[in-house]
Amino acid sequence: MTTSEEALLPGTRRALLHRIAVAQSEGRTPSLVAAVVRGGRAVWTGARTSVDGHASAVNVQYRIGSITKTFTAVLVLRLRDAGVLDLSDPLDKHLPGTRVGEATIAELLSHSGGLAAETPGPWWERTPGSLRPGLVDVLGERPLVHPRGRRFHYSNPGYALLGALVEKLRGAPWEAVLRREVLEPLGLHRTSVQPEAPYAGGWAVHPWADVMLPEPLEHLGPMAPAGQLWSTAADLVRFAAFLTRGDERVLSAESLREMSTPAAPVGAADVADGYAYCLGLELRHQHGRALVGHTGSLPGFLACLTISVADDVSAVVLTNCTSGPAPFTVAADLVRIVAQAEPRIPALWRPLREADPSVLELVGPWYWGTYAFALRHSADGIVSLEPLAGTGRRSRFCSNGDGTWVGLEGYYAGELLTPVRRPDGTVSHLDLGSFVFTRRPYEEEAPVPGGVDPEGWRGIG
Repeated sequence: MTTSEEALLPGTRRALLHRIAVAQSEGRTPSLVAAVVRGGRAVWTGARTSVDGHASAVNVQYRIGSITKTFTAVLVLRLRDAGVLDLSDPLDKHLPGTRVGEATIAELLSHSGGLAAETPGPWWERTPGSLRPGLVDVLGERPLVHPRGRRFHYSNPGYALLGALVEKLRGAPWEAVLRREVLEPLGLHRTSVQPEAPYAGGWAVHPWADVMLPEPLEHLGPMAPAGQLWSTAADLVRFAAFLTRGDERVLSAESLREMSTPAAPVGAADVADGYAYCLGLELRHQHGRALVGHTGSLPGFLACLTISVADDVSAVVLTNCTSGPAPFTVAADLVRIVAQAEPRIPALWRPLREADPSVLELVGPWYWGTYAFALRHSADGIVSLEPLAGTGRRSRFCSNGDGTWVGLEGYYAGELLTPVRRPDGTVSHLDLGSFVFTRRPYEEEAPVPGGVDPEGWRGIG
């Protein structure tokens, strides 16, 4: 086992090693490499291998399959942030002639453009990309299988289109743009389109016998932006840290938060599985926590990178088998082990440096009808509105700088919170998207919609 886990307790390290050992043994994979990131750095790495030459496993390349899509999505978001495109733009505006150009860039990123899941045969993951030299070959005669924007339907060809979009707007091959704009700035020197030694061979393990068959290693051609990349556990640790914190040289933390926000309509099965697709990232719920990242598979390889933002813990799992241990389940377990055994130490509470009297005037209890809420102000400049009892609508709000506030999440995301003042300057009530919040339930002096019975509160009598 390769280790850099001094920051973790011995019992935690033992539990992590046990989990990947069970995964490698019961999953019958030739090798498995894993890493855990906490606080932006690797705190544990481990490997189990029955394959010669994997001694320094964290630097051995594995194929990462659809984790490639996250890299492609980063390139598209960079184009948006540079003002080259808008996510609401139809594809035709920038890449005409595809026959699916009414789909927006956001819909392609979130797999809600209505495109087919796969290319026309033969199976693109196991055959040379030269069999599909152009986008017409990638899309085939029936590129659309659903109305656009209506449902999530995972589409590999959709990311081939996004890769072609990057090439068109940057005037360079997708691989060159990726290296220049993402891999080099982040120091991902062992992430590449073609395998670079040392790298793991891809294997198919017989389902009923302990024997193996080598899988072909093909260049995917135009489909490369959907699943071509090779990487290492060490490089994906750096990529996980970037996805958590951002890097202004590549993409801001704000844009990365947008990438991890659900953006596609989901079906009943996805809701039941706690799954949603964002903009190049998957959101899953496991062990009571939200996990953002991506899985990947190609013949001979399985991979997962997943992040618990709340715990500030990420995990990477790489294997070299076509079917075997479920990489997301293993990665989610690694996150859970660390988060439960060594919970995140809360940041030090600090008071505000300066108190704004106009904001302090707003804090405390408010009532929407008879529902009781509290408005709180924290040192980060955010105000939060939350129910005082039970479940209910809650949101954080950031200041617009003019006395109004905009919702950041939940039901009130994007909605305007306006403190309405009396002629003498004191606060009469809060207006939140037409809802009136008052200091007392159905306060007579406030403009409660529908009015308040003039006889006031009373018993049944």
